[in-house]
Amino acid sequence: MAQRIKTAAEIEAMRQGGKILAGVFRDLRVKVVPGVTGIELDAWVGQEIVRRGAIVTYKTSEVNFPGSICISINDEIVHGIPTDYAFEEGDIVSFDLVITYKNMKTDSAFTMVVGEQAAGAVKHLINLTERSLYAGIDAITGPVYTGDIGAAVEKVLGGGKLGIIRALVGHGVGHEMHEAPEVPNYGTKGSGVLLQPGDTIAIEPMATLGGEGIKTDKDGWTIRTRDGSLAAHFEHTVLILEDGVEILTQL
Repeated sequence: MAQRIKTAAEIEAMRQGGKILAGVFRDLRVKVVPGVTGIELDAWVGQEIVRRGAIVTYKTSEVNFPGSICISINDEIVHGIPTDYAFEEGDIVSFDLVITYKNMKTDSAFTMVVGEQAAGAVKHLINLTERSLYAGIDAITGPVYTGDIGAAVEKVLGGGKLGIIRALVGHGVGHEMHEAPEVPNYGTKGSGVLLQPGDTIAIEPMATLGGEGIKTDKDGWTIRTRDGSLAAHFEHTVLILEDGVEILTQL
């Protein structure tokens, strides 16, 4: 569905919802320890979203995902279903979450290592994927083409010799979880859709230590790397301003 013009009240709802989401993520990080299961974290996230006055978007009829949050482990890129697998020290885990607040949706994701500090190639993967997200955000100095954002993301990931997941893209967000336009993690400056002040998009680079190929599990949800390489995923919902950008999904 295409983006619709958002009222000031709707943007403020996204701003408030984004802070709720960021608060859930802040508190979730400390719960990600060796031995905890995805199902345990999923239950906590679902309860926290409701406790903070928001709606669990993934459980609505729009999505019908079998969980409150997507939990993707190691070679899983996105849309991992929470399971009873107990996290092990050194696992790479990505969390992707959409919540609804006052009928408006915000979307964010982050990747972390369980039980230890990231090191070596894993640190490189996580750090550069996160850095590429902020490079894409920094490319927004007012009205901007989606290609400008994609080019900035691609420069960081490509420069770091990481595999860029080109088959999966960022997107508009707000009234619906996925709105136009698509926001690829690669591109050419001055190309694509021109974003205007008031537009809200989710920028979400996904990268691997291997190739760009992906495959979907039999569950119909979990998308993982075709070559089994490790993956990372970072995402923020942002608001395009007249002279810059506002990150809505941070405290």
